[in-house]
Amino acid sequence: MLWCYVGLVGLVAVQRLAETARSRRHEKALFAQGAKEHGAGHFPVMVALHGTWLFACAAEAIWVVGQPPHPALAIGMLVLVVVGQFLRLVAMRSLGERWTARVIVLPDEPLITTGAFTYVRHPNYVGVVLEIFALPMVFGCWRTAVLYSVANGLLLRHRIAVEEEALGG
Repeated sequence: MLWCYVGLVGLVAVQRLAETARSRRHEKALFAQGAKEHGAGHFPVMVALHGTWLFACAAEAIWVVGQPPHPALAIGMLVLVVVGQFLRLVAMRSLGERWTARVIVLPDEPLITTGAFTYVRHPNYVGVVLEIFALPMVFGCWRTAVLYSVANGLLLRHRIAVEEEALGG
């Protein structure tokens, strides 16, 4: 079971790398259209947080926990990971080519209020919150879940403020 979990963490890492490549393509297109980046200073912190989170998930599972939790906990947390993934992917789809990992805004373009944004102001961040907590908990890595949830909460507090200001909210 341990190596299945480490494999799951690896799949999430590969997904994040693919999303990074997608984000870079979108960034170039947006900048070519006159978009501006806001709050770039926090982006390296976000990259470090997400990268070390994935490492911490695997490290705690291997060197601290060693054994999977009760199947009900593992399955419940896996469901939350899937819900988080769904929210993030729906948000990306709703934003289309305007989705990036950075806060990049096209001036004078209306806010996107369709898709997931019809119901939740920041569906991507809700998904990230679920994933940051639930992925480590799939294998009972509560230390990683708590530490990175707190760190992510502090980062998102800043990030959402930057985004709201950039969007005129």
